[in-house]
Amino acid sequence: MQSNTIGIGETSTSFTKVVFDTIKIGIIKSNLIAMFAGLSMALYVHHIPFFEKIGNIVLALIGSSLVIGAAGVFNNLYDRDIDGIMERTKKRPTVSGIVGLTSGLIVGFWIAIVGLIALYLASPLAAVFGFLGLFIYVVPYTMWTKRRTVYNTEVGSLSGAMPPLIGWAAISSDMLHPGIIALFVLMLIWQMPHFYAIAIRRMEEYRAAGIPMLPVVKGMRRTYVQMNVYLAALFLSSILFWLWNPYIAVTNALISLGWLILSVVGYRRMEESGWARTMFIFSLNHMTVLMLLIIGYSFIAPLF
Repeated sequence: MQSNTIGIGETSTSFTKVVFDTIKIGIIKSNLIAMFAGLSMALYVHHIPFFEKIGNIVLALIGSSLVIGAAGVFNNLYDRDIDGIMERTKKRPTVSGIVGLTSGLIVGFWIAIVGLIALYLASPLAAVFGFLGLFIYVVPYTMWTKRRTVYNTEVGSLSGAMPPLIGWAAISSDMLHPGIIALFVLMLIWQMPHFYAIAIRRMEEYRAAGIPMLPVVKGMRRTYVQMNVYLAALFLSSILFWLWNPYIAVTNALISLGWLILSVVGYRRMEESGWARTMFIFSLNHMTVLMLLIIGYSFIAPLF
């Protein structure tokens, strides 16, 4: 029988680990980088000094962290059964019973509400995108499509593309600016090859759990082809960045082209597991480099 309380354990470190595993701290960190990229881009585009909007910035950081954390809690609670089957998730607190259903729901709803309030105080539009990201991740993705269709990844990517919109909206309501449109499209496309690489690496686990990921249902060849289609689209998305900043556009084009070449060459020369691992690592580097470059340029360029 699952406990309805969060077990503190013997040390504060174990309690911290329980909390971090439940809210998926890794996902929070990566999404905050994307959120801050959208935010810093808006500051640069509208010539707004950082400290002039410090209140909005702090609220956006707090609100985004809490809303993303709430999505992680709800996802963990709903997926307790299949998480227990998969090696990488079977030790989650929601699976072991350290975090029970009742206590998890209470925590999830409270941090979601507080997070949305924080985003609303930053800007009502930021709260709208925060709610959309939370809703899409929990309902259309986790509850409706994850266990039913190979297109679950496309649905999930909509939620994953919300953080830059939240950051931008915390500063500006001009959602038709080429910069934020380019960043949204980039995030939307990038997630597909990133998650395909994960699906290939964990293919047998997904198969055992009955999750219809693309390589499980359609096979490796179809996944490889579809991954390359998205990588080509990622390369073409550089055109959108050109309207905002040619330097960012060229950087994205070069990194995306390198990723596509790595995919084609690596698939022919490497074993599937090694190729998938390489693709996964490259995806992380691609996003990290580009997001940090956008953030760095947005803050450094006004100084010259």
